[in-house]
Order: sequence, then C-alpha cells, then structure tokens
Amino acid sequence: MNGADTAWIIVATALVLFMTLPGLALFYGGLVRARNVLSVLMQCFAIACLISVLWLVLGYSIAFGEGNAVWGGLEKMMLTGITVDTLSGTIPEVLFFAFQMTFAIITPALIVGAYVERVNFAFVLTFSGLWMLLVYAPVVHWIWGGGLLSGGEGALFREAVNDFAGGIVVHETAGLAALVIAVMLGARKDKLKPPHNPGFVMIGASMLWVGWFGFNGGSQLAADGGAAMALTVTHISAATASLTWALWERIKYGKSSMVGMVTGTIAGLASITPASGSVGPAEALVIGAVAGILCQEACGWVKNLLKIDDTLDVFAVHGLGGMFGIVMLAALGHASWAAQLGGIVIVGVFTIVMTVIVAKTVSFIFPIRVEEEDEFNGLDITSHGERAYDHSS
Repeated sequence: MNGADTAWIIVATALVLFMTLPGLALFYGGLVRARNVLSVLMQCFAIACLISVLWLVLGYSIAFGEGNAVWGGLEKMMLTGITVDTLSGTIPEVLFFAFQMTFAIITPALIVGAYVERVNFAFVLTFSGLWMLLVYAPVVHWIWGGGLLSGGEGALFREAVNDFAGGIVVHETAGLAALVIAVMLGARKDKLKPPHNPGFVMIGASMLWVGWFGFNGGSQLAADGGAAMALTVTHISAATASLTWALWERIKYGKSSMVGMVTGTIAGLASITPASGSVGPAEALVIGAVAGILCQEACGWVKNLLKIDDTLDVFAVHGLGGMFGIVMLAALGHASWAAQLGGIVIVGVFTIVMTVIVAKTVSFIFPIRVEEEDEFNGLDITSHGERAYDHSS
C-alpha cells in the first residue's frame, strides 16, 4: 500500500461525493420553480442513499468482479472476501470501492435534471436503483473492469476505449437516459418560468467545479504527476468553456447570463472528463473552447428542433459533452477512432434500449408522472409535504 496514494484517494472520494451533495442538488435546485426546489434536493439526496446501499450489495461486484467480458459476477457482493488489507493497485480495495461508489451515485443523480417538476418520487427511486444495476454497472465493467471495451483478448476492439474518468461511462449513459425519460414523460405544463434562484445555480456549479478535481484527478488512482495534470487540464477546460459560452451568448442575445456562464463551466468539465488523463493544457483549451459553444447550441437543438423537454439540458451538456471529449481523444491522436466511436455506439444503443425497458417496467408499478394538479401546485408540498419558502409573504 502507498500512503500518499491512499491519502489522495480518500480526499478525492470526499470531493466526488461533494459534487452530488450538495453541489448537483443546489445546481439543479436553483434552476427549477420555487415550489419544486425541495423535491430536487430530496431526489438527489435519496438517490445518494439508495445507490450507496445497492453499490455495496450488488453494484460493485457487477462492475469490478472477475466474472466475464459482459459482467463482473456476484463474488464481491457485500464486499465478500475484501478486508482492510486487500489491495487494488496501491490503495486499499475498500477505498477503491468507496471512490467508485461516488461515481455510481452521481450518474443516476445527473438524470434528475431531465424529469424535474413533474415526476413521481417513487418512480425516481425505483428507476434509479435498477438503472444503476442494469445499465451503469455493466458499462463500468466493460470499460474500466476488464470487459468488452477494455482492449486485448476477448474484447470487441484490439485497443481499449480511452475513457479516463467517464465521458462514456458517466456522461453518455446519463445523458441518453435523460433524453429517453424526457421523451417518455412529456413536457412540463409550464415551461416558461425562469430559474427561481440563480445564486443557488452558481454556488452549485462552483461546488461541482471543485469536486471535479477529485473526479478527474482521483481517477489517476495515485498521487503523482498524472493526477496533477488531470486536475490542471480539468480547470483549464472549465474556465475556457465558461468564457466561450458567455461570449457566444452575448453574440446571439446581446447579454451574457450568469446561469449561462456556469452551465458553460459544466459543459467544459463534462467534455474534459474522458480526456483528462491524456491531454495537455493547450489541448484542454481547445476542448473547452469548443464545448462552450457546441453544448449551448445543442440545448437549442434538443428543445426547439427535437421538441424534447430535457428540462435542465442533461443530454446537451453532459451527454453530448462527454461524447465530444471521447471523439476529441481520437482526433488528437490519443486513442483509436474504431475504439472511441465503437464505444460510443455500443454503449449508446445499450443505454437507450435498457433505459426504455427499465423505465417501462417501473411505470407498471409506479406512475411515471404526477397528476396535473400536483404539478401545478409544485412537488414540494404535494410529494413531500414541505415548502422551501413561505409563498404567502
């Protein structure tokens, strides 16, 4: 065991959990109507709790068990056979389990942004738990657990898919699932209300930015120069995408909004995620600069051309951003085109098909959408019996 590596991954684990609780919760919470903010915080918090338990019981074993090329098997259920002395590389395996658990938490939590303000809470929890086990965990095994897309003997491609911290594993899967759920759920009845608290949005985005240092830097699984470079290029891409988003917004609309600028930050972070273990600062500058404009345009494509109410732009920012980073690795010579594009297509088809199956199955048990009156009155009071604000004053 390496003490420095262990200490860094302990910190990185805390940083990635901080991304969801409270970073993502505040980011999403600020973007919705005032009468729905608690429902969003509740969804993110409850998903974190549920996925933590399911990751222990089954998820980790499916993702990182020996198994075969398709799934990891069940021999590591409940961390069977893993003690404080068991190592994964240079760190305790129980720490690797915890670090990967925080990734499993944030991935289904990202999907929340597609269905806010109209979804049934029971559906959220049931779908999120099953989706993590049946979609996310197998994809983790394929790319990070020695499975179908990890290169070498028994894999689909000779070269491994280069996805350092989750452009496909986290962002593509969450983005495509968000798009599927948004289509199944239908649009909100009132889509014209602006974000109720842009301050929350900025605070949440800032927490996500800081937490992303653990997300990408921690994926090196060592306290070394590779982790330092991953952290640095992550910051450069985020900063650049924030600026290009704001500039493009000003060119198109005459003003740069704060909500827009910090959304650009998230686009830059998502886009650099798969590339942060391979690229240098200059390449990160390019990735971030393009991501800020590309993801902004994609928000319009999804809502105006496709007429899909992906409420908080999960696909345009995370899904497209993550896939863009995967493609840029091939374009910049850090990975093979066959593996990168093949990975996007295979995981994309699998995610779409399985998300439809899981969502349809769960919808037979719990309605996917709340009643129209509940949607109008807000999910805070109708689903949870609480209010964030006193609306009478």
